[in-house]
Amino acid sequence: MKNQETLFFAGIDWSRNFHQVCVIDHQGSIIGEASFEHSGRGLFEMTQWIREISGSEVCNISVAIEVNHGPVVESLIEQNFRVCSINPKQLDRFRDRFSPSGAKDDRKDALVLASALRTDSHHFHLIESQDTEVMFIRELNRKRAELVEQRTRLINQFRELIWRYYPQFAALLGDRVRIWHLELWKLVPCPDSVKGKRISTVQNLLKRHKVRRIDAEEVLHILRAEKINVSAATRDACVNRLGSIVELLELLERQIKETEASINKEIETLDSKLKTDSEGPTDIEILRSVPGAGPVVLATIIGETWELLQRRDFEALRCFGGTAPITRQSGRTKQVVRRKAVCRSLCDAFHVLGGSAARSDPVSMTKYKALRAKGHGHFRSARTVCDRILSVVRVLLKKRELFDKEFKKPWHDAAA
Repeated sequence: MKNQETLFFAGIDWSRNFHQVCVIDHQGSIIGEASFEHSGRGLFEMTQWIREISGSEVCNISVAIEVNHGPVVESLIEQNFRVCSINPKQLDRFRDRFSPSGAKDDRKDALVLASALRTDSHHFHLIESQDTEVMFIRELNRKRAELVEQRTRLINQFRELIWRYYPQFAALLGDRVRIWHLELWKLVPCPDSVKGKRISTVQNLLKRHKVRRIDAEEVLHILRAEKINVSAATRDACVNRLGSIVELLELLERQIKETEASINKEIETLDSKLKTDSEGPTDIEILRSVPGAGPVVLATIIGETWELLQRRDFEALRCFGGTAPITRQSGRTKQVVRRKAVCRSLCDAFHVLGGSAARSDPVSMTKYKALRAKGHGHFRSARTVCDRILSVVRVLLKKRELFDKEFKKPWHDAAA
């Protein structure tokens, strides 16, 4: 967005209850200040006031705000305003122009936003309306992450309570609690309940869940081991709490599966829409062909960075996902550190992408082993491997080609 294209600039200092607005003209003179309540009526009045006070069309007005999402942003975009966001830390530096002492209030922040947008619009990010499918994918993927987090918390509680009175059952859990573990616990909730159980009953349970690594006889043998001598009150209290936890875990498992199915459906819908607009493989098909890009990683990349992918802004993508390091240099001192101001969900997805690629892609595996041989840790190595994958994705999207695992062999294979 070029400054000369805009005649008026509005800065909005948003909050939970009220939003402070300041409007200036192209010369920097304040033409109006007002505060509006955070409500449907208040947001509508705010957009109408900006139009009236400027006396201009919406296309001649640009709005600056610190966030890139939320009801304020969405209401402005729906009214066809040009909405630009900026990082709060950057805004703090612009504030020093008006108040070197560090004084701060809502009216001044709104003025700083409008003034900074007028003079330094290249530091702002223009927010554009997104496809409906992308918005659904982003929200569904965040919902799935929250459900998984709740499941992990409940599983930890499940393990702790089992450890208190039923260590035989804990020996069956391994590194992950699965659905058949929950059904088995409901069948034998305490050591005393194992005595009368038949092998066929447990065998049917294992067969229903397609469990082959252990048979019914071994399960019953483990559960019939010598029990811990705990009081009946402790045992009953643990069983009672575990009953509620198991019900919640079963509910969460169903919700996670339903959410993942909805995410896959929205991705397929978006992919179908892209196929009608372009020839060759779509962006989603190219991303899906990359080693390590599983369903969760793919959904996170699409939901959180679709706009960056459409603009082919891979430098911003690297910064947003944490693969681009930060260099601090002064004189002879130079320090390269990991970027911490990142999108956490995207950073986690990139870590999984790098780790999975190091296991499934020969070139990435060679790169990973070389980094480990230099003394770098797993996280550092996986992050570098992911950064290489992103550079490959940049080329694939430019050439409209799918990832080819045979394109390049590791150096030691080529030499052989």
